Amino acid sequence: MKIRSIAPALLLASALALTACSGGGAEEGTGAPEGTDEATTESDTGMGEEEMTDDAAAMSEPFGPACADVPADGAGSFDGMSQDPVATAASNNPELSTLVELVGLAGLGDTLNNTDDITVFAPANAAFAALPAETVEAVQADPEGLLTTVLTYHVVPGRIAPEDLAGTVTTLQGAELTIEGSGEDFMVGADGAAVVCGNVQTANATVYILDGVLMPPSE
Repeated sequence: MKIRSIAPALLLASALALTACSGGGAEEGTGAPEGTDEATTESDTGMGEEEMTDDAAAMSEPFGPACADVPADGAGSFDGMSQDPVATAASNNPELSTLVELVGLAGLGDTLNNTDDITVFAPANAAFAALPAETVEAVQADPEGLLTTVLTYHVVPGRIAPEDLAGTVTTLQGAELTIEGSGEDFMVGADGAAVVCGNVQTANATVYILDGVLMPPSE
């Protein structure tokens, strides 16, 4: 992600030194017009800067196989989600409808929308569908207790970029959460929920969509 190159500067210095010594470029029998080396070096330098810009842009974009399931346009697209606070943005994404329903049941929508700079680990619909029925029933039956505990375990203060994601963080629920991996391959929590679409931006949050539900450690 951090690309540094000193080669163009060295080539330019060498070209200037050779030109000064020869005193005339093509007239000295080099076969190349005067200033050719310098022009080439400047061109190479421009290409390097463009490549670095392209790499930086690619790194800042969402990544992961499930990103293909996000709508290409509209309020639920990546661009659309970036315009809204996180709970509203999630409500426009069809892959997060179960999470949105549970957030509403727990009464956490306004809290998430009005909190600045957070990171949200958002289980996709399939993640909730894979849970045992009794687990789902238990959290739904206790929206202000167990459900709120589970949901706030998926939220971390501060926006975490992919390059800083690996490590241990403290969630809004209060317990620690461990993330392992690098690049575009991350596993979150003790049970290893995979990031299937990461680095999704909303107006106030960075979102990592997961293929599993994170369960806080029992006290």
